Amino acid sequence: MKIALYAFDGITMFHLAAPLMVFGEVARLNLASDWDTQLWSDRAGSILTTEGYTLGDIADPSTVDWADIVIVPSWPETLPPIGAALADQLRTAHARGAQIAGLCLGSFAVADTGLLGGRTAVTHWTKMRDLRERNAQADIDESVLYIDHGDVMTSAGTASSIDSCLHIVRKHLGSAAATRVARSLVVAPHREGGQAQYIERPLPKAAEDTAIADVMEWVLGRLDEPLPIERLAQRARMSRRNFIRQFQLATGSTPAKWVLDQRLNEARTLLETSSRTIERISATCGFGSAVTFRQNFASAFGVSPTAYRKQFAPLLDRSNHSTGQRRVRGTCP
Repeated sequence: MKIALYAFDGITMFHLAAPLMVFGEVARLNLASDWDTQLWSDRAGSILTTEGYTLGDIADPSTVDWADIVIVPSWPETLPPIGAALADQLRTAHARGAQIAGLCLGSFAVADTGLLGGRTAVTHWTKMRDLRERNAQADIDESVLYIDHGDVMTSAGTASSIDSCLHIVRKHLGSAAATRVARSLVVAPHREGGQAQYIERPLPKAAEDTAIADVMEWVLGRLDEPLPIERLAQRARMSRRNFIRQFQLATGSTPAKWVLDQRLNEARTLLETSSRTIERISATCGFGSAVTFRQNFASAFGVSPTAYRKQFAPLLDRSNHSTGQRRVRGTCP
């Protein structure tokens, strides 16, 4: 996977470091041998970051022709229109099949290319109104951390660029690889909720937040069991009503939605990394039946469990071959 990362004078160190850190960890953990990330700009040479540091060895725009993914990791705070040369480079890369991603304010650069016309997009919550005005044809969604249309991707503000890059790892190498990268970096492999939870919202009290964290860790070890809200509230030693309120403040999600997301994430990992039958995965992840599992999985990911598993068959075959295991396909559709 060849990734071209756009750098410009005035970019923050963090916006460059986040993708470099995530994608670099893929190589450091030996998860893939062909991942390579290059910094490029409007001209070869160096750039000056907003912190005042000079970064050298920046490649020229021809790097875009080399890349499978082209990322604009940020954009100047003044939100200038994209230049004609950069717009043409992004459109040309998109036309030949490269994925285009705008992280944080980089979504403005992608929007200016016209590639977001008629699609949903996201950016930093403080600039939502600006993006709506800038691209009236796009539907702006503040409830998510990133939106991936397959060929075009945008993400919310600052730290959610890490979520977006982990999503790219998950998309191409599977959940197990993304989880290893996240653990190595000591970040969540898949954050639930959207950036709307950060908009003028009070933080939960420390004691209550600790109780919620305890419940979340407790749940992850019991996904095969019934987990009604009443049971979770009892574990937190809270009333049902107070538990729901505190959980939403802490996570930006309802308890029921969060538990379902954890069941689905575990099921997705098992589909990618094991040969268990659909029925067994359904039971392991706490779904009432295989039918319920299929319905929820298809609703969440837009594909059946069996079809999803087929996408990762080469990864599973390679893993089984390396460990001497025999891969057995599930028998149920």
